[in-house]
Amino acid sequence: MTFFLRTVRGIPVSTASERLQQAENNQELREIENPMIEWNALLVTFLILFLARSLFKEALTRINIRHLQHHGRRVPELFRGEIDEATLSRMTDYTVTTSRFTSFEGIVDDLLTLTVLLSGVLPWLTGILSGRQLPFILSGLLFFSVLMLASGVIAVPFDLYRIFGIEKRYGFSTMTFRLWVMDSLKSLGISVILLGALGSAFLALIQYARESWWFWSWLLFAAFQLLMLWLYPVVIAPLFNRYEPIQDQDLKRAVMDLARRAELEVAGIYQVDEGKRSRHTNAYFTGLGKTRRIVLFDTLLASSTREEILAVLAHEIGHWKKRHILKQLIFTELTSLGILYLFSRLLKWPLLYSTFGFSEPVTYAGLLLIGILTGPFFFFLKPFSAAMLRRFEREADDYSRNLIGTAAPMISALKRLAKDNLANLFPHPLYVWFHYSHPPLLERIGRLVDRRA
Repeated sequence: MTFFLRTVRGIPVSTASERLQQAENNQELREIENPMIEWNALLVTFLILFLARSLFKEALTRINIRHLQHHGRRVPELFRGEIDEATLSRMTDYTVTTSRFTSFEGIVDDLLTLTVLLSGVLPWLTGILSGRQLPFILSGLLFFSVLMLASGVIAVPFDLYRIFGIEKRYGFSTMTFRLWVMDSLKSLGISVILLGALGSAFLALIQYARESWWFWSWLLFAAFQLLMLWLYPVVIAPLFNRYEPIQDQDLKRAVMDLARRAELEVAGIYQVDEGKRSRHTNAYFTGLGKTRRIVLFDTLLASSTREEILAVLAHEIGHWKKRHILKQLIFTELTSLGILYLFSRLLKWPLLYSTFGFSEPVTYAGLLLIGILTGPFFFFLKPFSAAMLRRFEREADDYSRNLIGTAAPMISALKRLAKDNLANLFPHPLYVWFHYSHPPLLERIGRLVDRRA
């Protein structure tokens, strides 16, 4: 009953005698729920940063859309003869539609985040769990499971509209509702198993490793990441798609010859039936050690020439040869180490809990609070990692040109990928700076054309 006692402008709802009687009857229970938030400098600072991030994201989207609508009226010189004005208009419409939908989804997500944070839901939930006197690890797992389940349910209508509304309208989605249900159930099952095991180990380290939990947790996450790199192509990915050795033997020999010239060992070359979900095209390297393999979408095989496919694969090989995967992994792990150490310091901060209605620290809830509070700060650091990834892409483009011996196939492949995927040819530079992991297509193609000359 204590959770439902409220104070309205400082006047208690219950009488003093009732409250005294309740305190006497519950001397052995530790109340940790107090859903009234505490207005202080921490909360005000967070709300300012949170609002600034939300407004900045929305402004970026609007600027990007207006920039595209202004510049996307004429076919660029590099695409003359490749696309017509009708195709360019369709490319513009697709970007505008997806951008507005993503923006709306982000606004809803931000509003729900604030609602959960400021409504008293979190101390209420931890109060229920503490009342059951469950073990720490089980309480933490149930806490995050409830929140993740609620988040997943809320995401369902957005996912359905994106796939069966927008993607269907523009001719990309080939997914059936039955396949969507099966994918969702498989994803849920995998998440329960993997995140349940990882979460249990993480919470156990917090409970038993004491002051050094952040370091051992970092080792745990690093090991888990490497394990997933190794297991994904042979265990998880086949649960969703059929992978089979590439059927075009001439193309297979050409790809193997390309890998030999690059001095890169691969376990195999596979094609995947991604066409049952989408008409988007792609090719990628996956796996680690003996599970490393080349994967080609069946949609790419159907729409591209052999020379274009080889150029795209040479680009992916470039990422391996330039050790981009390793560099990105090191960057991620060092960042994770710093974040976990920061979490370990902030978890002990009493103000963190009192601000959001907790009368005493609840460690697993503190992890969520810190994640939400630091979100706006880390958002404004995105340009640094994005710049690194764009540099990697330029280096991989150069590697593809050198390995193939000419830039022409890569230029042709990029033009085809832009057309087939209705890419945005005119992103705003500020939007690119914050969000793009690849250089804009016109920049990539122009750079290859200049170097070819």
